[in-house]
Amino acid sequence: MKTGLWLVLTAVALGLAVAAIWRWQVNGWGSLVWIASMLLLTVIRLPYAKRTKANTITEKRAASTEHLLLALVAIGGTFLPLVHLVTGLFSFADYRLPDWAVIVGTAILVPAYWLFWRSHADLGRNWSATTELRQEHDLVTSGVYKRIRHPMYAAIWLIFLVQPLLVQNWIAGLAGPLAFAIMYFIRVPYEEAMMRDGFGEAYDAYCARAGRLFPR
Repeated sequence: MKTGLWLVLTAVALGLAVAAIWRWQVNGWGSLVWIASMLLLTVIRLPYAKRTKANTITEKRAASTEHLLLALVAIGGTFLPLVHLVTGLFSFADYRLPDWAVIVGTAILVPAYWLFWRSHADLGRNWSATTELRQEHDLVTSGVYKRIRHPMYAAIWLIFLVQPLLVQNWIAGLAGPLAFAIMYFIRVPYEEAMMRDGFGEAYDAYCARAGRLFPR
């Protein structure tokens, strides 16, 4: 059931993305960069999501809350901007930025997506879309996790903060960063509590030497 729903939503999102591409002259070329960004995010994450399906989960936190938060981010970060780009639903809230703003946003996406990919690669099968521990779960403290506890969140922050530069609309542009901010500030406390329960003093020592989003 979940797989079928995911496929339907993916097909809808791809259909909207294709339709939005045809309207790029109305929405500005930053919209093309944003569509490419969302597609790249999916391409990077997909193989890791497939790999972790074989994991045996030993602990899961706040399952119902997780679904609501992920849905919120999907709506604010993907579907609502796509609907606007295709239909002009929120055109009354449009604004226009100079080309240099789009160029700056595009430049920021380069290191953001490197960090996003590297975070997945360093976690390997320890990564999951929801807050859970797998059997034989490792506390990863190497690679980009050596000095930052949540490099993946840091990358996603950058990706969503760029959204208003690319999708130049007060509603569709800001929906992504606002939705992710809600998810981040609700999710991180119980995610870190789960890691502390699972790894004890080792996780406390790791927190002492690694910052949450910035290197310590």
